[in-house]
Amino acid sequence: MASIIEGYLGKRVDGTKSRMPARLDRWQSWSGLILGLFIVGHMFFTSSILLGQKAMYLESKLFEGSFFLDTPQPILVSISAMIVLILFVIHAALAMRKFPYKWKEYKVLKTHAFSLGHTDTILWMVQALTGFVMFFLGSVHLWMMISIPDKIGPYASADRIYSDHMGWLYTLLMAAVLLHAVVGLYRLSVKWGIGVGSVPREGRRRNKKLMWIALAFFAVMGYSALATYWVSGYHHRDQYGERYRPPSTPLTAHTGDPS
Repeated sequence: MASIIEGYLGKRVDGTKSRMPARLDRWQSWSGLILGLFIVGHMFFTSSILLGQKAMYLESKLFEGSFFLDTPQPILVSISAMIVLILFVIHAALAMRKFPYKWKEYKVLKTHAFSLGHTDTILWMVQALTGFVMFFLGSVHLWMMISIPDKIGPYASADRIYSDHMGWLYTLLMAAVLLHAVVGLYRLSVKWGIGVGSVPREGRRRNKKLMWIALAFFAVMGYSALATYWVSGYHHRDQYGERYRPPSTPLTAHTGDPS
């Protein structure tokens, strides 16, 4: 508890400057980097539906351990989602310490963002807002991955989006996640001088351009995949609960294949 208080006050009990704020800042950066890279990979994996239902099926089985287990185990998805949730909560707690809790702090932030037109401050506010949204919507999504890991697959995911009416949640969550992750990776590059080069102003401008390109790319890919799941769910609505089996597998009972 003492170390947390030091982190907020910036001083030790004896009055000397504490290193805890810097440590917390590094932990926030590392956790944000890991989560940001996870989101990038997650976007590619969930968009495998654009390559066809079989590609998405094989990808889902990969995360259930099909590359080293004879029988894929959905529990592995639950464990992975639990680790992400824990890291997500830690990152959120570390980020909240920088929120402007006092009116005076908010006025300074607002002045920098709008009166002075400081783009990076506006981007920080976008991160704060999307982080707040993600805390609720992202927790719902992660809990579903923990509690029903067997319901991930071409048909199961499409049914959840269309028939279970979760498509609207994913529409909002994707916007928040993409903005938060892409903006966060950009701000990390500026903060730690990654890809900035010898001319910081030019480097920041270049990194910001890459940020917008990445945001557009992942938005098109992600929402195209979401639309594909939505349409698939619509066509599959009369067979709700049926599980996908790849064409090479005999169509016997569907209940034993969690996909």
